[in-house]
Amino acid sequence: MFNIHTGFYCLAAILLQICVCSQFSVPSSHYFTEDPGAFPVASNGEPFPWQELRLPNVVIPLHYDLFVHPNLTSLDFVASEKIEVLVSNATQFIILHSKDLEITNATLQSEEDSRYMKSGKELKVLSYPAHQQIALLVPEKLTPHLKYYVAIDFQAKLADGFEGFYKSTYRTLGGETRILAVTDFEPTQARMAFPCFDEPLFKANFSIKIRRESRHTALSNMPKVKTIELEGGLLEDHFETTVKMSTYLVAYIVCDFHSVSGITSSGVKVSIYASPDKRNQTHYALQASLKLLDFYEKYFDINYPLPKLDLIAIPDFTSGAMENWGLITYRETSLLFDPKTSSASDKLWVTKVIAHELAHQWFGNLVTMEWWNDIWLNEGFANYMELIAVNATYPELQFDDHFLNVCFEVITKDSLNSSRPISKPAETPTQIQEMFDEVSYNKSCLESDFTSGGVCHSDPKMTSNMLTFLGENAEVKEMMTTWTLQKGIPLLVVKQDGHSLRLQQERFLQGVFQEDPEWRALQERYLWHIPLTYSTSSSNVIHRHILKSKTDTLDLPEKTSWVKFNVDSNGYYIVHYEGHGWDQLITQLNQNHTLLRPKDRIGLIHDVFQLVGAGRLTLDKALDMTHYLQHETSSPALLKGLSYLELFYHMMDRRNISDISENLKRYLLQYFKPVIDRQSWSDEGSVWDRMLRSALLKLACDLNHAPCIQKAAELFSQWMESSGKLNIPTDVLKIVYSVGAQTTTGWNYLLELYELSMSSAEKNKILYALSTSKHQEKLQKLLELGMEGKVIKTQDLAALLHAIARRPKGQQLAWDFVRENWTHLLKKFDLGSFAIRIIISGTTSHFSSKDKLQEVKLFFESLEAQGSHLDIFQIVLETITKNIKWLEKNLPTLRMWLLVNT
Repeated sequence: MFNIHTGFYCLAAILLQICVCSQFSVPSSHYFTEDPGAFPVASNGEPFPWQELRLPNVVIPLHYDLFVHPNLTSLDFVASEKIEVLVSNATQFIILHSKDLEITNATLQSEEDSRYMKSGKELKVLSYPAHQQIALLVPEKLTPHLKYYVAIDFQAKLADGFEGFYKSTYRTLGGETRILAVTDFEPTQARMAFPCFDEPLFKANFSIKIRRESRHTALSNMPKVKTIELEGGLLEDHFETTVKMSTYLVAYIVCDFHSVSGITSSGVKVSIYASPDKRNQTHYALQASLKLLDFYEKYFDINYPLPKLDLIAIPDFTSGAMENWGLITYRETSLLFDPKTSSASDKLWVTKVIAHELAHQWFGNLVTMEWWNDIWLNEGFANYMELIAVNATYPELQFDDHFLNVCFEVITKDSLNSSRPISKPAETPTQIQEMFDEVSYNKSCLESDFTSGGVCHSDPKMTSNMLTFLGENAEVKEMMTTWTLQKGIPLLVVKQDGHSLRLQQERFLQGVFQEDPEWRALQERYLWHIPLTYSTSSSNVIHRHILKSKTDTLDLPEKTSWVKFNVDSNGYYIVHYEGHGWDQLITQLNQNHTLLRPKDRIGLIHDVFQLVGAGRLTLDKALDMTHYLQHETSSPALLKGLSYLELFYHMMDRRNISDISENLKRYLLQYFKPVIDRQSWSDEGSVWDRMLRSALLKLACDLNHAPCIQKAAELFSQWMESSGKLNIPTDVLKIVYSVGAQTTTGWNYLLELYELSMSSAEKNKILYALSTSKHQEKLQKLLELGMEGKVIKTQDLAALLHAIARRPKGQQLAWDFVRENWTHLLKKFDLGSFAIRIIISGTTSHFSSKDKLQEVKLFFESLEAQGSHLDIFQIVLETITKNIKWLEKNLPTLRMWLLVNT
């Protein structure tokens, strides 16, 4: 299997030559050889000698000697660096990246000067903040093929946000607030911590020294070599020189955290760090990390290249984790596991995030994409390896069944016209940040098994068979270009006519119907090479065929009552069965659903409702399929079907279409009451038993099912009486808290507990529960606390806004809050950040009226007039338009179907 992955990475490298320019294709330029007026103006008014966003190729970094001294009292740092560089062409300037750093001195030494200990020559420093660049002007042209040493002294404040070298805080059990300094550099924020060649292909070695107080610990990518005692009680830690790596992987932290450690079978020391009061929540992460690192070393047949690996839970962190080589940083909820408050889904999340970041130590760190337009190579492989690694090391977590959601999540975006190809040009820091989306993480993960033209599930045997089936590498390359260089997802239309199957491929689009005037133009020039799989009612044989043209015909060897394409939902395509195809499959599900594989049933449920959104099927046909679910024995399939019905209920509830919401509630409780009533309020059973329990009891309580509300209220009352000491089963904890939060007493008690809790898993559940209040003044208080950032950390503000916006009482409040506080939000989060994108989509993409569409459109236009443009704007506008069209087309059908079926 590793050969397959390696082969794909090599294939990708070939494709990159076709579609992207090399990092070092940026032409060099000599200072003032052109008209100075053609150059940008530096901050001091002088011409800045470089116009491009990308750095020139004339000076290449080899080694950084970096010294950093953060002051955790004054919240600033002083630093210095000495960069060894190699000059490839004569030049009179050196361009580096630098953002918000005060350069106090810069000098240059030749290799000969350094050898004879001659002092460096002073360099003039020009700054061009628009490109986050500085120019070091040298007195004489640098000589090609010689090495030089650039020394820079600089200082800055520790950043207030979540990027660069920033401050983080945590609260001890005793109520004391403590500070740590932490780095987060991906993709373009190393330049906020030290002047550098901040592009991924400029790999170098780093020797790092950190000065600190004795009460603190310093961590970096490599093990500590020595500690020197200085005057005044300060200590200076020296770390081993790193392997050659990109700037975005550099990391250093000063904190007072505690750790637990273990050794892998190959001798790598693995340590898990957390704030002192949370050390007891690090044990599962240590066990998982040791197991997964051992697995990867054997699987890749390449040893982890560093002597140690630290994983650290950071109290303030916007993403899930960051794969810094040898020092991986995590949000606390992605690393810490508290047996008393962490649910089955929490455990699955922690395991998969650890697996993802450890995979990056090979894919991303050891092998790195040339430029950010191909970040999918990093993230796609890491996501794909989550599946392989977690299945192998923790089969009891049944991650394979969960992995289909990865496929379904990206289809939501990829079925919009505003989607993008996997590989897409990105130049500015904001454009680069926007590349970190579902397409890079999830669709690329599906393309990682290139033999299947994208997979939503993979098994090695099928991959091996498909390799034989495909034949020559030229075919694979031709196939891959149809998946990486064009956006979207194909729709396979199947028409059975006796022993013949007529196939047709189209571009699948949500919210654009065949009868719409723009539909035909949006279909032009789209063609995929789709490896198809299918099975029939008359045989268990899996048939295969590659569809390379718009249409094709297949012959069936025998008569069959139904055909099911996309076996086990392996392929990245939607299937529509014309004629009686859907009726035959629905009949089979009602008669004996077990004749279809569990993943095939999930795929059918997914596709049938997707086709309704594309106007290819009527809603009543899709809803008829849900009848069989009351007999469904697969938890993932049952949850998939229920998720659509629940989605419709919340849509009607938010729009206050009360007759339909009431009938939907009645239908859900009528058809699924037996399975709801079978659920115990415990943590027993398999992972999927537990996740089904959580989902069903949450749904029942959301629908005000009396037995559910009564049981949750009873548990909450007992828990309050015990002053929070009663252990409620973790899988129902969020449900119990949510029911308890509906009273003023319960809500206030939960808010107090939120501030005191030492479990980030519990805090997540409490915050969700608090957001379900029907009192707007309580919701407003939560938003104010989130903006303040003390009781509710700013890192949780995006998720809080999303949760509030999904409630009927909170949707307008959250939307108004974002518009009124936009300027303040941009001070907390970078424009292109994941948090800002979640805030925008989370508070708007559920809207389904023309009035709201107009409001959102006007808001986005006002932002663009101020120079703020994000791809998410168009995605949201398309999504709202899709919602409006869905309601216009399907509301009467839904109303009538419920009248007949309840």
